[in-house]
Amino acid sequence: MPLTGKRILVVEDEPIIAFSLEDMLLEDGADVVAVGSLEEGLDQVKAGAFDFAILDINLHGKKSYPIAFELVRKGVRFVFASGYGDAEHPAELADVTTLTKPYVLDDIRDIAIDN
Repeated sequence: MPLTGKRILVVEDEPIIAFSLEDMLLEDGADVVAVGSLEEGLDQVKAGAFDFAILDINLHGKKSYPIAFELVRKGVRFVFASGYGDAEHPAELADVTTLTKPYVLDDIRDIAIDN
């Protein structure tokens, strides 16, 4: 099932990866907001409504956990993403899925779409 109508936040500090992921999600029908820093991600979450988010764990040497905690507070589903495989997260976020880059659209769909 495509991501049509889902508003998705992408927080990724590597432009080529961000553009590739954004294109993939747009082609699948999602409305995508892509940002490249912790601060921009926090601003977007605080200001807007999202159905789902994909958070790169390491953003220019900072962890994306503050964004994750704000998403939890707002009840927005999300995944972490890493080029290094699964990572150990704070206890409050231990059950959040970590996707390994490169992204696979079916993996994102499985988590982003309510079953």
